Amino acid sequence: MNSTPDPSTSSGTDEDLSFYSARRQRRIRITAWVVIVALILVGGGSALLTVLLG
Repeated sequence: MNSTPDPSTSSGTDEDLSFYSARRQRRIRITAWVVIVALILVGGGSALLTVLLG
């Protein structure tokens, strides 16, 4: 399983929780950019196939 402690079960300070929040925001942002790029590539690829195959 995941070795990082669950912030909801620990008695951490606000600093600990903000660290988890910053990591979560970074992960969400990276995932969003990957999805956007994938959609652009797939859309461009399908348009190219349509042009080539008529």
